[in-house]
Amino acid sequence: MQIRPVLETDYPGVQALHRSVGWPQRSMAGWRWLHANPARLDIDAPAGWVAEGADGALGAHVGNLVQRFRLGEQTLHGATGFSIIVSPAARGASRDLINNFVQQPNVFAAWTFNANPRSQPLYARHGMQAWPEETNALKLAWPVAPLVLAAGRLLRAVHAAVPAIAPHLGEWLMNDRLGRVPRLKLPPGVTILTDLGDQSAYADFWRALNAEGGLLSDRSPAALRWRLSDPDLTLPPLILAFRRGRDITGYAQAMMAKGNIIEPPVLEIIDLQALADDAKAIPALMTALIAAARPMGAAKVRLQTTSRHGLARLGPHAASARHEGGWGHCHARFSADAPDPALWSPTPWDGDYAVCLRPLPLTPPGRSQARAGMRGTASKA
Repeated sequence: MQIRPVLETDYPGVQALHRSVGWPQRSMAGWRWLHANPARLDIDAPAGWVAEGADGALGAHVGNLVQRFRLGEQTLHGATGFSIIVSPAARGASRDLINNFVQQPNVFAAWTFNANPRSQPLYARHGMQAWPEETNALKLAWPVAPLVLAAGRLLRAVHAAVPAIAPHLGEWLMNDRLGRVPRLKLPPGVTILTDLGDQSAYADFWRALNAEGGLLSDRSPAALRWRLSDPDLTLPPLILAFRRGRDITGYAQAMMAKGNIIEPPVLEIIDLQALADDAKAIPALMTALIAAARPMGAAKVRLQTTSRHGLARLGPHAASARHEGGWGHCHARFSADAPDPALWSPTPWDGDYAVCLRPLPLTPPGRSQARAGMRGTASKA
């Protein structure tokens, strides 16, 4: 097997690999969008690597999602791997694929924040460490529909006992709230964020956040606009702002996802940020997300990547969360000249979740209705 960078012409084969393991499949437009990632083009990094057989067939793949980072006035680049798939015909290729990923130049770090239990042991063999140290195995969830979650557990048990039944099950645990545009009742100070212009209040928030001196993945208005242009989104994420007058001091982004045909819908937190001097912003945003989950059709809210600092900022929501995970899904390898990792407090935004979560399987009418946007009413203090 020859290991080489992925080409745009490879994506039908990459799609076939995803199909072979039952993972969410991007459209060809979605793969082209990822391939044109502006941050990747900055440093001329591969969009991923494939293992190609003598017959030209692809036997393995790993994606390479490059992101810009800011540290004060300095711009850096980092990369998260995604969709590591190795077919039986390419057994053993994972070693060379992961080596290419972790040893790539021009990035301060290479990481995955979404390893599954089967692949998790691979990363230590390639110089990657479980990181963040205290929270690399922690996922947090806030149930809002316990009966739906129980039904999901039952379906998983049936599938585990009789795997051959899966193709005959169809799409379970859908509901008529999915894809609708609910009127959300938001806590005081929380609003739905729609203006991502370069001179918007959100742009001011991003500049203030960057000025605090942390190591931050690019959350500029342009970066958010690029993420939102993903052609495979079946409905836009919910983006919330916490405001002090006109000023934004915190923001959250979450998207509806459904892991597979027997999993319940989940409101997945993609990002959660606030200025250091506003201790109320993140708890208020979390209250809003949990309240929004059921009207949007979700069975729970989930935060799949956090840090010690991130946990501390959740306020009472840290204690009320159910702990999931446990196998160590977050691993990173830092370059010798990387900034101090303590400057970085990652969220799912830094990982592959926004591009790898399975979108809701909505019909076109539901999709068009959802794209009309959400409405919110703010409670009076």
